[in-house]
Amino acid sequence: MARVLIVDDEPDIVALITRYAQREGYDVTTAQDGEEAVTLCKSEDFDIIIMDVMMPETDGFTASRRIREEKDIPILMLSARGSEYDKLFGFESGIDDYVTKPFSPKELMARIRVIISRHAAVRAPKPDSRLSCGGIVIDTLGHEVTVDGQKAELTAKEYGILLYLMKNKGIVLSRDKILNEVWGYDYFGDDRTVDWQIKLLRGKLGDCRDLIHTIRGVGYKLEDQT
Repeated sequence: MARVLIVDDEPDIVALITRYAQREGYDVTTAQDGEEAVTLCKSEDFDIIIMDVMMPETDGFTASRRIREEKDIPILMLSARGSEYDKLFGFESGIDDYVTKPFSPKELMARIRVIISRHAAVRAPKPDSRLSCGGIVIDTLGHEVTVDGQKAELTAKEYGILLYLMKNKGIVLSRDKILNEVWGYDYFGDDRTVDWQIKLLRGKLGDCRDLIHTIRGVGYKLEDQT
């Protein structure tokens, strides 16, 4: 459940946003001014902050800056001031969105959903783009293969076969499976095509050629010798 912090000194605005946010299933916490928001963020974590600009004690921009010094929390700013200067100042201050009052609660919820989703995607751990077996390393993002640290120049089919073997390391793959994966289901050649491509691939793997094992009568598998 996403946690939302609503910061505004107008009780009616807080009540309105709270009602709609809870309908969305969010866990809502409220604060009456920027200073209280800063204090809350020191001890608690939130998925988004909806904060008014004009508040007593500490204004929204100052509070946002102080919060961002401690934590990376997306902030949607609310303000009755909708001039271009105010919006630009807000975005330059690092806020994620700027909504002017009066606003549509439904539109506000839509903006909140987008910001939370986008921020979660950015913070999500990125999958490792590197696959390895012995001295063979495949960088799937860079579409590059190195063997014992040296770049290997592979054709598209050789790369496709090696990648399929690497993704299924230790598993025996039949020639038909390799044909279907690398050439596609509409390929009408025979399985000797796979044997020939494996031979060419091994020739480019140097001392790592023996990591590709031939399983007689079945197919091939990639497996580290250690």
